[in-house]
Amino acid sequence: MTAPTSSLRAHLGYWLRRLSDEVHGRFEKQLAEHGVTVSQWAVLITVYRGDATTTREVARYLDIDVGAVSRLVDRLVAKGLMARESDPNSPRILRLTLTDAGLDLTPRLAEIADRNDAHFFAHLDPTRRLQLEDWIRRLVGDTHPETPASGRAPS
Repeated sequence: MTAPTSSLRAHLGYWLRRLSDEVHGRFEKQLAEHGVTVSQWAVLITVYRGDATTTREVARYLDIDVGAVSRLVDRLVAKGLMARESDPNSPRILRLTLTDAGLDLTPRLAEIADRNDAHFFAHLDPTRRLQLEDWIRRLVGDTHPETPASGRAPS
């Protein structure tokens, strides 16, 4: 006799994906009102905070492909939110900077991100919220050790 097959809803991965889809979907809709995607916001906030300043650094920080970051930056440049500038110490390096419009918009988008997080997680006791975040960071770190340890992951 074989063991019964587990159902879809018996898998924690299913529930994590559902939660991620809900958080991401709501945030995506709110950012769309400003003409920005979640992926573009992640690049903007990373550069705004100084967590990374080149395409390669942003890719490493966000744990995504350099080519994908380059395409995201191209779109942000086309929207007038970001620029590429030669590094004065090494002309071969292009630094990512925010335009005045990008500097104005990014903190407003960060407020939307904060409100989106609060919408889903504010009902958690602060200690439990930190515990949940710690567990998720550990799980991600255990399965993908290249993920940056410091700072918050993008929404």
